[in-house]
Amino acid sequence: MEIRVLEYFLAVAREQSISGAAESLHLSQPTLSRQLKDLEDSLGKQLFTRGSRRITLTEEGMLLRKRAQEIVDLVKKTENEINCSQETISGDVYIGTGETDAVRLIARTARDLQTDYPGIRFRISSGDAADVVERLDKGLLDFGVLLDPVDIAKYNYLRFPVKDVWGVLMRKDSPLAVKDSIHPQDLWDKPLIFSRQNELTAWLKRPPSALNAAATYNLVYNASLMVDEGLGYALCLDKIINTTGCSNLCFRPLKPKLEIGINLVWKKYQIFSRAAEVFLKAFEETLASLD
Repeated sequence: MEIRVLEYFLAVAREQSISGAAESLHLSQPTLSRQLKDLEDSLGKQLFTRGSRRITLTEEGMLLRKRAQEIVDLVKKTENEINCSQETISGDVYIGTGETDAVRLIARTARDLQTDYPGIRFRISSGDAADVVERLDKGLLDFGVLLDPVDIAKYNYLRFPVKDVWGVLMRKDSPLAVKDSIHPQDLWDKPLIFSRQNELTAWLKRPPSALNAAATYNLVYNASLMVDEGLGYALCLDKIINTTGCSNLCFRPLKPKLEIGINLVWKKYQIFSRAAEVFLKAFEETLASLD
């Protein structure tokens, strides 16, 4: 499979039509149709279902779209690293992270680097631990910000000198808002909104089947909207959602207190671009300044 043909395939998947994809690619429709037919023939699989108004992906087509996007992204990342000038340090630094206030330290380092290295750009992608690890292991990221617990054995890492605090996001007019902290038994009869990974079963001292799980989330902002609409109480980390001022929401920490460590990780034996090397050194200095 050629990279060019994978890009054609992705364009058709995005536009859901041959004509729309051909226009965006500046190709004739017959040329694009022939390239797609050759791709299907080479794989021995039908990738599209061609309807009267739009084209949809088959199951095999959906798998190829995921892999094709990863391949194209990795090729572009590699090309950028190779083509960067040896005299001037520039290029992209790819960082994947979950939702944590500790991203401020990444942003602070990036801000400080802008003065000396204006050619360095930061590509930040958000996701939960499974998303970040998958992209990191495939070489699509230079670094990942991972919260404990994490299998640190296969990575090099820097430990953040701060920790995140677990708690409950709720409406200010909810019954539990009068409390300074939240105990496990306070939540046993409440509708709860858990993160997709549901890390708090042990702290809650109840099996998941005994709890009222109203919803799950992988982005805390979406959870905050559900809380604001009265769906339930979200178990999440502090300082991600702004609860000050005219916000309808408030945050209460758990008791017993539950903290979580944070790590910047990268693959062992990773060969960094010069931009990534500069960032890593600067980030080490940022962490050292906090000790």
